[in-house]
Amino acid sequence: MLVKDILAVDVGATKLAAARVTSEGVIKKQSSIPTKSDNAEDLFLKLLSLSEDVLEGVEVAGCGVGSAGPMTDNGEKISPLNIPQWRSFPLRSKLSEALGVPVVLDNDAKAIALGEGWIGAASGHRNYLAMVVSTGIGGGLVIDGKLLDGDMGNAGHIGHVTVESDGPLCLCGSTGCLEALASGAAIEKETGKPAAEASDEVKMRCGYFVGKAISIAVNLLDIPIVLIGGSVALGFGPIFLNQVRSTATTFCGLDFTKDLQIDFAGLEDKAPLIGAAAVWLNSNGSISVEE
Repeated sequence: MLVKDILAVDVGATKLAAARVTSEGVIKKQSSIPTKSDNAEDLFLKLLSLSEDVLEGVEVAGCGVGSAGPMTDNGEKISPLNIPQWRSFPLRSKLSEALGVPVVLDNDAKAIALGEGWIGAASGHRNYLAMVVSTGIGGGLVIDGKLLDGDMGNAGHIGHVTVESDGPLCLCGSTGCLEALASGAAIEKETGKPAAEASDEVKMRCGYFVGKAISIAVNLLDIPIVLIGGSVALGFGPIFLNQVRSTATTFCGLDFTKDLQIDFAGLEDKAPLIGAAAVWLNSNGSISVEE
């Protein structure tokens, strides 16, 4: 069992966050800064400084990173759609070299899936979907007790499921993606206001599209549990969640989908950092999402 803490790093389009997390999932110190910079190296140096401030000279076992995607080569290079400064950016190797510790990187939603299976609401379950509805939208899938990676590490990218065929253009280049309709960035683009100021009508509309996307995943993969995290989803609260559930029920007509459970992430706003720690622990076999 690990006795040293883990450095957990969450890379999002709105903020960068870091924390020291114990091997039992307890956050000991955390901090965050806005994701603002003029160029790739400046942004990296800000993340490095944030990480060093959280470490306070304490030796850690390693570093787990949950980052917005997509990525290539299972985390070797990242190109977050909503962080234009970083394109094919080798964050994992640069952070490892600068901090002098081994670093493991995965998609932020996949990290949350690991965290929820470790000490969250999915603990003990072998099949579930974890989602992030924030500035962007992502997902992580656990099937038969194993986190799905895919060829390049991007499995579960539910934000780029088409939910409206004649919908708006997405940053990925397609049209009608869930992310282009229900993410924080999409809401601000449509309304001219931050997602935190969204009307009930907008919250329910986003809930409709998220529920529709969930139904696609559930019907395809026979998933009984869906957990939703992220600042937009958690901020929208019950009116959003109720609409997600109602819509998913409408589009899930098969017998194996009738008992579908949809809830907010059990770890709530701690999910990204605990998930990042879980990325490190999972890579070393210290935890497992299997029963």
